[in-house]
Amino acid sequence: MLRTLRPLRFISHNVAMRLIVGALIESVGSIFNVLIVVAVVYLIFAIVGVSFFGGGFWYCSIDKYTLHNEGQCLKAGGDWENQDHNFDNVSEAMMTLFVVSSLEGWPDIMFYALDFTGPDKGPTYNASPEMMIYFVLFILIGSFFFLNFFIGVLFLEYNKAQREE
Repeated sequence: MLRTLRPLRFISHNVAMRLIVGALIESVGSIFNVLIVVAVVYLIFAIVGVSFFGGGFWYCSIDKYTLHNEGQCLKAGGDWENQDHNFDNVSEAMMTLFVVSSLEGWPDIMFYALDFTGPDKGPTYNASPEMMIYFVLFILIGSFFFLNFFIGVLFLEYNKAQREE
């Protein structure tokens, strides 16, 4: 089990690795500040997402584009289901925005929003194309801008550690 710690010896023998690890450790405080800013921006987008899409990602398991409410769906013998990623409350919205910011599977969530017709109503194909702006803004701000923010903080700490060396 102690053999798994062998790569740590590499850090003590290699000056460049020691510099990088030292910069990472020293940047924890700055990264925490960036995380607070990111959390506030996510919270703002989550609240806006709940006000835009709250209760609007429900669909019928039989035919989601023709059965537009729970009564029609249950009458036809289907189940009235909610998407896995939705904006029904702030915590669900934060999780959905995290998935969107990972850039993995975000088009599906955006297409659910494009089909949004209203709370507790089933989707209609491409009913709200203007909702695409919300997702594009979030990806630009939430993913690209803050990713560069993190990299900038790490780069500054690395440069500071390099000057001290």
